[in-house]
Amino acid sequence: MCAAPDGNRRAGPCRNVAPGHAMNAETPITPELIAAHGLKPDEYDRVLALIGREPTLTELGIFSAMWNEHCSYKSSKRWLRTLPTKGERVIQGPGENAGVVDIGDGLCVVFKMESHNHPSYIEPYQGAATGVGGILRDVFTMGARPIAAMNALRFGAPDHPRTRHVVAGVVAGVGGYGNSFGVPTVGGEVNFHPRYNGNCLVNAFAAGLAKTDAIFYSKAEGVGLPVVYLGAKTGRDGVGGATMASAEFDDTIEEKRPTVQVGDPFTEKCLLEACLELMQTGAVIAIQDMGAAGLTCSAVEMGAKGDLGIELDLDQVPVREAKMSAYEMMLSESQERMLMVLRPDKRDEAEAIFVKWGLDFAVVGRTTDDLRFRIMWEGREVGNLPIKELGDEAPEYDRPWIEPVPAAPIAAADIAEPADYGAALIKLLGSPDLCSRRWVFEQYDTLIQGNSLQRPGGDAGVVRVDGHPTKALAFSSDVTPRYCEADPLQGGMQAVAECWRNLTAVGAEPLASTDNLNFGNPEKPELMGQFVKAVEGIGAACEALAFPIVSGNVSLYNETHGQAILPTPTIGGVGLIEDRSRTATIGGMQDGETLVLIGADGTHLGATVYLREIDGREAGSPPPVDLAAEKRHGDFVRGLIRDGRVAACHDLSDGGLAIALAEMCMASGRGASVDAGDGSGHARLFGEDQARYVVALKAGDVAAVEAEAAVAGVPVRRLGTVEGERLVVAGRLDVTVEELTIAHETWFPAYMSGEIVEPAAVA
Repeated sequence: MCAAPDGNRRAGPCRNVAPGHAMNAETPITPELIAAHGLKPDEYDRVLALIGREPTLTELGIFSAMWNEHCSYKSSKRWLRTLPTKGERVIQGPGENAGVVDIGDGLCVVFKMESHNHPSYIEPYQGAATGVGGILRDVFTMGARPIAAMNALRFGAPDHPRTRHVVAGVVAGVGGYGNSFGVPTVGGEVNFHPRYNGNCLVNAFAAGLAKTDAIFYSKAEGVGLPVVYLGAKTGRDGVGGATMASAEFDDTIEEKRPTVQVGDPFTEKCLLEACLELMQTGAVIAIQDMGAAGLTCSAVEMGAKGDLGIELDLDQVPVREAKMSAYEMMLSESQERMLMVLRPDKRDEAEAIFVKWGLDFAVVGRTTDDLRFRIMWEGREVGNLPIKELGDEAPEYDRPWIEPVPAAPIAAADIAEPADYGAALIKLLGSPDLCSRRWVFEQYDTLIQGNSLQRPGGDAGVVRVDGHPTKALAFSSDVTPRYCEADPLQGGMQAVAECWRNLTAVGAEPLASTDNLNFGNPEKPELMGQFVKAVEGIGAACEALAFPIVSGNVSLYNETHGQAILPTPTIGGVGLIEDRSRTATIGGMQDGETLVLIGADGTHLGATVYLREIDGREAGSPPPVDLAAEKRHGDFVRGLIRDGRVAACHDLSDGGLAIALAEMCMASGRGASVDAGDGSGHARLFGEDQARYVVALKAGDVAAVEAEAAVAGVPVRRLGTVEGERLVVAGRLDVTVEELTIAHETWFPAYMSGEIVEPAAVA
């Protein structure tokens, strides 16, 4: 194993021993080379026992790819099995390229979220771009046409010298690929924190629409059938990418640049159309995206799932670079490629489709009945391995973990109130985590395909189901990492609850979710403890809210020089709107309507944005999550929206009631006059208590809604009235909507233009 400058042992490539470079078939298998491939000595011993001999260089690379954390989930499998993955609408849960959920009328939604963190920090544009490309392939490999994308982005502190460069590159990469491919980006998140200084997070989500009787899977069936390579040619880009994604960063980060893939969205668009056309012919038996570990992982997964062997002839693989070795071809992560098992009688028809779209089509192997993974190159066998054991016998660890100690609670009374509530609100609205993300989402095409009903900036993106007279789908992505740091159990629960709330706030029935679990080094018991408790919280919330996890991704070793990111278990959710004429937005309130708080008044300031930005502290326990209350309050709000009685709704999260009201005022271009109620003003206005919404009701509906809420056991309180051009909170603040908007819209463009913007301190 390698020793980093700080003396810690690393799972990733050693300095000056980059796998695949300056190596050939005769390269000796040394302890240094084994370590460079991310295999620990005991894991290599396991390889020797499994195959009964020393592996070839190509075989060593294959084990490195299949047994790394990114592909095998060896540290997380035990805990992932505890998550709820089934439901009455679930057609396909975890284990395929993406999850599949029934939306009725013979249609289903196919979706997944996946990380591209390490590549995006090394090479921000291509790392983010190929993250988008990979998740889109996961969706259309299943036979679905992509209809929506989201991204959850976490960057370092704004004043860190690399942050602006990473933000610019990642946003450009996301937009450059998604816009060119032709999928609307309908939502997402952008946050900043010093703990992401050396390791940004890029979590990409995609969803597609398909017919429930036309889903395609990766399980190979039938012996002696052709294995076909589809798409773009194979190059040397991305060799070792999966292994790099399972390693911490250190001073050798620039040496990992060749492991970052290079994307071509126009080729991917052609690949989408060719695949969907081919799927209509009945030619496809099994199909698998070439993602992490490329040809290796796709071939092994297809064969192993079908209890078949696979024999590949690498001399038939289309390549774009001369003299590529078997090692390089097997581990290349060149983009826009698929592997398929084809019906032999359909070969000519299938090839004609791919030739028409200007893509490669090559028979590169066949299925066998011997459960072996054979690799031929230049007329000789360079690999012969047991195919099922490559996946099934991968190490699975029950890592030691330490129960996290939740942060101590902080009473609101022990936190100073601001001298000027209006100035405090302005400061929060202009802070990096709460300011408008317009600078980001206006670089994305949010309207392409013509089905977007709600654009980024609200609680959830909404896209009509094309061709259906009434249905729409809602999408949201959520997590609050500071909660997860303070209490991983509550943080995991809150991530699910907030995603569920955001779908509810637009009137959607939450159907199912996907997770992207971003954590540090699982070999550190305190960090493994964060993972375990966050997964426990996620599972409890998904169970209580009938919101199963149907797909996902785990990204570990997100560390640089031993400094881990904040625990960030991102949750992406999908909801169904049966009647798209009855939805709610944060900008839908009208003059004269009554604003009503659904849920209790704010009391909790621990681990809040207010405490950090105004009081200058990151401390305290996060707000507790009452899952029964979440379900009860959310179902009540959704019912109001579906009844057509609410057109303006916003869930309460970061910044509490004051931020929610300000965002509704800005989005609708209207003011409001409200009463925060008795008690601690800063807790009432900025507390981040959960299970809460603000809705706007016609005056004549308020009494009836209050009566219905009492029967349902849902607390409600009249806040005030939509009126004028100012947000007025009696006895607390009086600010024009124009002032709010300027504060909200200024920070991001000023920061990205190179200005240092620090809002004035608030007493």
